[in-house]
Amino acid sequence: MADIGKTIRKLREEKNMTQDNLAEKMNVTRQAVSNWETGKTSPDIDTLFKLSQIFDVSMEEIIYGEKQSRVTNVTNVTNQTIKKHGKKGIGFGVALAMIISYVKWQSIGWAIFHGLLNWIYVIYYIIKY
Repeated sequence: MADIGKTIRKLREEKNMTQDNLAEKMNVTRQAVSNWETGKTSPDIDTLFKLSQIFDVSMEEIIYGEKQSRVTNVTNVTNQTIKKHGKKGIGFGVALAMIISYVKWQSIGWAIFHGLLNWIYVIYYIIKY
């Protein structure tokens, strides 16, 4: 996580604003802006929202100091979830396919066949995504 104060200062300077200009737009004192920029205090969520509107950036960019890709974040979370729970789900899915096949057709051959088909589907899905 980046230093929020440094990010606020950088964004303020990019907009060629003084602390007084920003304070006026935010309806706060110049000292409040100075305190954010020096790290003495941190802006609350409402203030971060107002800052994001003034600087025309996302709140995440103010907090993290750079643009955050939502697609990358979602992909990372999804990949972690798959790694964490994937093995259990795959094993359960294969076992379930085999049990249902055996119960329906009363044949271990069909059960094995459907278990293999399930594995092929899993491999296809992993390669595709």
